[in-house]
Amino acid sequence: MATLDRRRLVTGLSALAAVGMAGPLHAQGTPQAEAQPERNRFGFSDVAGRAQKLAATPFEANVAQLPQVFEAMDWDKWRQIRFRPEKALLRSGGSRFSLQTFHLGYLFNRPVTINVGREGIFTPIPYSTDLFDYGSLNLPRRLPIDLGFAGFRIHYPLNDPKESDELIAFLGSSYFRWLGRDQKYGLSARGLAINTGKLDNNEEFPFFREFWVDAHDGKSEVVTIYALLDSPSVTGAYQIEVHPGQFTTLEITARLFARKTIDRLGLAPLTSMYFLGENDRHLNDRNKYDEFRPELHDSDGLLMQMASGEWIWRPLKNPLIQEVQQFEAKSVKGFGLMQRDRRFESYQDIELNYEQRPSYWVEPTSDWGDGVVELVELATKDETADNIVAAFVPRAPLEAGKDLSFSYRMQALDAGFDLHPLGYVVNTFSAPARALGSAEAAKGLTRRLIVDFAGGDLDYFLQDPALVQVETAARSANVARRFVAPNLAIKGMRLMLDVEFEKDKVGIVQASLRSGAKQLTETWSYAWRVYNL
Repeated sequence: MATLDRRRLVTGLSALAAVGMAGPLHAQGTPQAEAQPERNRFGFSDVAGRAQKLAATPFEANVAQLPQVFEAMDWDKWRQIRFRPEKALLRSGGSRFSLQTFHLGYLFNRPVTINVGREGIFTPIPYSTDLFDYGSLNLPRRLPIDLGFAGFRIHYPLNDPKESDELIAFLGSSYFRWLGRDQKYGLSARGLAINTGKLDNNEEFPFFREFWVDAHDGKSEVVTIYALLDSPSVTGAYQIEVHPGQFTTLEITARLFARKTIDRLGLAPLTSMYFLGENDRHLNDRNKYDEFRPELHDSDGLLMQMASGEWIWRPLKNPLIQEVQQFEAKSVKGFGLMQRDRRFESYQDIELNYEQRPSYWVEPTSDWGDGVVELVELATKDETADNIVAAFVPRAPLEAGKDLSFSYRMQALDAGFDLHPLGYVVNTFSAPARALGSAEAAKGLTRRLIVDFAGGDLDYFLQDPALVQVETAARSANVARRFVAPNLAIKGMRLMLDVEFEKDKVGIVQASLRSGAKQLTETWSYAWRVYNL
């Protein structure tokens, strides 16, 4: 077996020269190897065929143990391992894309196979220590030649025509992140989520086990990634077309094959972090965290466009215990975790720059049918944990032996204010509504909820706010008072609601502004829970 692997290593290294693993000769412009003989082009249907066959076999849960030096390393040691940029792939033929692999180690102990090529002709990348700079790590004299990789990232001149920046990365389970212009990594996307938000600790994390990365010809401004997904309950095939730009766009086609019946399937899941913000200062006193930064979050709200055309904004919070909220969404038009607050003053972090984190917006390009947009908020005590998950959950389960096809578009936006022409939520604040009774206010059963709206046509009504009406709806709560006032600081309106909440229930309040028959703003939605901890 070792002889076969060594032969594959030599053959693979030779073939990779043709797809951009540039050694010194290729970097100096040496003519490429002769074109390979014409053969069948590999594409999405081939990945789907593999996924279907894989679903008919038992799931293989065992993962080969890594060499001890990689198995036992912590984050800092793993970060010492750097891919050598001069070894990057995909650069032949003048392509502006280049690919680097991630090394196994730390939390990333499941090897993935990565194939690279052009126009459907692929070659696997063989593992070699020559690809990496290991820093001060002491490596054993011999390492397995088929060790594999943890994932990969693709670079592209996103912000400067003369410099390549990281564009997209796949690392761990089915997680991936990508960037638009002048953005810095924040939230993540996943290929699929299973049983997210349940309290039984049975969440399943499907993973991408093999990739095929196609840079097409040297002039292409699109890179296509095919991925094979696997898990105990499902397999899947994904095609991801990456279009770099100011708001980098992914066009995704997927087909799933169920090994087992899945009741709670999350399509296009997004994962983010919300630790501190103005939305939940009543829950998380900054002083107890000894924190100088006013806000700490990768996303500050969930935005949704329903089939009716209604736009809903749900501010995020860091709850004291896990909360799950579902929004009825038959044939949903779009949803996303957004980072609306783009002001440095809100974060005061000169290293992490939370104001530059992208917003990810998801638009189905096929009919996803009946279901809910589900928001999961987990309690966290620091900013290192991803505690927010949003996904579309179909109403019908995916039954064992059945398959499901769907497609969608994802964009890396900034604040996303251009998604609709309406007024949008700028701030959400909460305080005791003492006018309704100090005793009840002290118990948290009465609250004054304050919402700032800006944009759209709201500045037109600043001189005559009496023309603006408030629409509200509530569940397990009663809106006792409502009124609006001009907020000249944002050229918009401040809405104030005094709300009485029912004890031991999660109260939901929604509100929007209109003038006669004209809708002025998106719908603000808020959940309040009285904790008896």
